Order: sequence, then C-alpha cells, then structure tokens
Amino acid sequence: MPRDIVRDQVTGALRNALQQARQKGQLAAGEWPAITVDLPKRPEWGDLATAIAMSLASQERRSPKDVAQIILDNLDQPKSVFDHVEIAAPGFLNMTVRRDLWMQVLLQIETEGTAYGRNDLGQGRRVLVEYVSANPTGPMHIGHGRGAAVGDAVANLLEASGFNVSREYYINDAGRQMKLLGQSVYARYLQRNGRTVALPEGGYQGAYVEQLAERVQESLGSKLADLPMEEAEQQCQEFAYREMMEIIRQDLRSFRITFDSWFSEASLLSAGAVTTVLEELRRKDLLFDQEGAAWFRSSAYGDEKDRVIRKQDGEYTYLASDIAYHRDKLQRGFDLLIDVWGADHHGYIPRMQAVVQALGYPKDRLRVVLVQMVNLMRSGKKVEMSKRAGEFVTLREVVDEVGADVAKFFFLMRSSDRHLDFDLELAKQQSADNPVYYVQYAHARVSSLFRVAESRGVAVPKPSKADLEALTDPDEFSLVRKLSAYPSVVEGSALALEPHRIVFYLQELAQQLHTFYFKHRILPPAAEGESADAGQFVKDATVSSVKHREQLTPQLTGARLALMGQVGQVIRNGLGLLGVSAPERM
Repeated sequence: MPRDIVRDQVTGALRNALQQARQKGQLAAGEWPAITVDLPKRPEWGDLATAIAMSLASQERRSPKDVAQIILDNLDQPKSVFDHVEIAAPGFLNMTVRRDLWMQVLLQIETEGTAYGRNDLGQGRRVLVEYVSANPTGPMHIGHGRGAAVGDAVANLLEASGFNVSREYYINDAGRQMKLLGQSVYARYLQRNGRTVALPEGGYQGAYVEQLAERVQESLGSKLADLPMEEAEQQCQEFAYREMMEIIRQDLRSFRITFDSWFSEASLLSAGAVTTVLEELRRKDLLFDQEGAAWFRSSAYGDEKDRVIRKQDGEYTYLASDIAYHRDKLQRGFDLLIDVWGADHHGYIPRMQAVVQALGYPKDRLRVVLVQMVNLMRSGKKVEMSKRAGEFVTLREVVDEVGADVAKFFFLMRSSDRHLDFDLELAKQQSADNPVYYVQYAHARVSSLFRVAESRGVAVPKPSKADLEALTDPDEFSLVRKLSAYPSVVEGSALALEPHRIVFYLQELAQQLHTFYFKHRILPPAAEGESADAGQFVKDATVSSVKHREQLTPQLTGARLALMGQVGQVIRNGLGLLGVSAPERM
C-alpha cells in the first residue's frame, strides 16, 4: 500500500540520482544514509527540501554544495517529478513538485477512503498492549483515564500499521492492597452495625468504601458481624472486588474503551505459575537466597541491582507476579509486548527488561510507554486528589461532565511522558479555544458545506470527477501538501508509540481548513432569501475581502468541494485513530 505518493516519488528520484552518480564515479560506493524530505521553513523555498547532500559531505570529502550539485546534475528527467530544484546554502536541495503530482494525493485519498494513512509496517506480527490495569480498590481517576486513552490510541495506531493487536487489562486482584480494601469495607460495615472500630492503618477512606459497606449490608445482612474477623474480611474483600470490577468495566464502557481479555493476577498464583517460573530462574542460577529472602539476579542483565522476589516473611513481591505474567504473555506467542505504565514506574523498566532476557527473549521484545500525571484544573485551581483519603474526581465524573470525545482528546494533546493540565472549563467551551471542538468543527464545517451545496443544487464531485487543474491557488496546494503528509505521520506515530503526533497534525490541518474557509469562496454567493454557508465561528462581515473578490467558476467550485471532501476524510481517519468521533453537525 503506498504511503505518501509524493514523497515516495521524490525520494525515488533522489535515489536514482545518487545511483547514477555512483555509476559515473562521481560519488563513492559507500553506504548512504536514509533519504528524508521535509517541508522547508519558508514556502517560497519550494514544496519539499532534503539535507541528503549535507549528510553525505563528510564521507565524500566534498562540500555539501558540491555534493548537492552532483545530485542535481544526475536527476533523471526532473520534469516527471519536479517543476524545478534549487540548491540553497549550505547544501539543501529545495524542490518544487509538479502540480499534477500533488493532485494524485486527492485521488489516492478518494480511492483508499478510510484506509488512507494505513500501512503494512507490522506485517501481521502479533502485539499485546496492556494498559490501565488499575487496582480494583477504588473507582478509576483521571490518571487511569489518560493511561486508557494512550493505550487505546497506541493499539489503534499499531492496527493501522499492519500489526495484529490484542488489548489486555491486567487485574491486580491479589496482595496487600486487596486485603486492605476488604479490611476497610469490613470496618465500615461494623460501624454500620453499631460497632466502634477504627479503619485499618493506611486503609481506604473514600465515600465509595461506605457505599460498598452499605451494599454488603443489603446483600448479607448483619451476619458478618458474628463471623471470625479474618473470614468476614475475606468475604468483604471478595464482595468489594466484584463490585469494583463491575464499576471499572462500566466506567471504561462510558469512555468507549474495550479489551480483548482481562487477566487475573490471582489466577497466576492459584495455577502455580509464580512458583514454576521462579523454579525455572533458580535452575538458571538467576535466583538466589540471601538474608532469608529470595533474590532475582537482574543485575546480570543491566539492572542496577538485584531485586527481591520473596520477602523474609514469605510474601511475594509485585515483581514475582509480574515475572509470571510476562512469561505467560511470551508463551502466548506475541512478537511484541507493550506495557502502558504510570511514570512513577520508570525505575521498573530495567528490571522487567531483565526479566524478558532471563526468560530467553531479546530485551526489545518489551516496550514500555510511560504516562505522566494529570493535574485536574477547575476555575484556575488544581483539584487535589488522594484515592486513599477519598478525595478525588473519578474518570466517570469527568466523562459525564465533558464527554468521552473531549476527555480522550485532552488526554492525548501532550506527549504521554509530560505532565498534563486538564482544564475542565476549557474542555466544556464550544469555541475555537477548545482544541477538540476546533478539530471536530472542521469536519462539521465540511459536512455543512456539502449540505448547503445540496440545498442549492450544486454538485459535490469526487476528485476523479472534478477538474483538479482549476486548483492553482497556493493555499489549495498547502492543504494538499498537508494531506499528503498524513501517512508519514501515522507511521511515525506508530513506530514511536506517540499518539499525540496525530493530535498535533489534526490541529494543524483544522487550522488550515478554517483559514482557507474564511479566506476563499468555496460555494457561489447565496441567492436572495437563501441562507449563507453554514457553520462559522465568526460572522460573514469578518471574512477577508479576498473572498469577495474571487470569481468562482463551476470548475473551481467543484474542485474546491472535492478538496474539502478529502480534508474531511483525513480528519475522520485521524480522529478514528484517537477513538474520537467526527460529528457532521455541531
């Protein structure tokens, strides 16, 4: 599947020039760096630019300008790709591409539709993306929401790039935190039954714990009060676990996040998987006893020190279950494991990469995406949150307040390894200041144009049926160039596991669309009594006078409508990768 037909043809022409220069003995026969082309800093410098001559200058022992001249002299039939090519100091090649070649981008988008931007980078390799994986000890907060949005978008990007992707939620349903939840619920239950008891040290104090205790009371009555404490706490733990998992599933459904599988930590322990993998490590001399504890020799694989697997009291550490879990993942035949973790787990990466190697796999079989904290802002003030103290805003509350689309887009607006301020007031605005509204409105604007065209009897042709030669304005070509870059953005985002690149691209494309809309006529002026073009941020009086001076022919109207249709298609495709809808009306 072609990715970027313009860039592919440009790099192909440059590659042919290099090969001809090598055959003539003008360039050495050494290894060449990859040919990359980018947008020049100023539009008057051409459509695309490459620094390949500068990359080659050192090994060729020539000045970048001399290498650039050799490449230029060997460009075979440049008119098949370029209108002209110029050399700029210190050795850039600035290239202006033939206009009819740019128009092929619109034809490609028409042909591929929803598949435009997809590629076969993964070639069917199996990938497991594990994300969210919040302890079922309380409702999901916005930090979990960001991890959910990032993980889901990463999975979407990988699917769009030819990987066979599975999405998994790892349920931390074993260990001290689950016991503490059971103890906390039991304490509240006893209080409801007239007992004077304190919460356990470090226990959970949120209102949801009291609600869980109330539901225990409704379900089981007061009989738990007469049971031995350990048995009663266990029943409270099991009841609270079931309730919290159902709440988590509902919250994720409201956020439009689904998983292919839910994997229980407790199932590893009950199946003896932890014991089995530790015995395997001991046979490899990668597990040793010291000071009454069992240690994993992770330093043998680049970790800064060895790690405790089983503590002196016989209790396993989190690492023990994680070793068994990742062994299970690898045994399921996945070619790549991607874990989406909170940024506070940064130091955990080397030890898990050591685990992967200790199990006999290459280090890069595991990749980790770190997600930084989210600061929730309301009226300019940070909302302080503590799940243990019960002072937090849940993900469900945020989704109910601003909607799943807005929440996802906001979570993805910055690189996941950077802190994010989530401004609730901005998220609710229906204006150009709200980034997601701005992008979605661009799509709605295209749909509005088509509705108005239909109401006036103006045909909306596909690019293959439009007179694309009518598109001669630099602003039109600027839009086409932006559309042509989309496949490369998708591929780069997938390789780097960085969905925020799609957000940046969509914001830039939407800005160009809105600017074009206000600067240029797309439809003829409305007849007397007809409504003007629908869907504007500002009134017609603010529209540039250029728009009023333009003379529209039927050919130009059709070509611009065809162009707008492809802009709308790419916005839909990009929003789809983010899990965000593309509304036709706003």
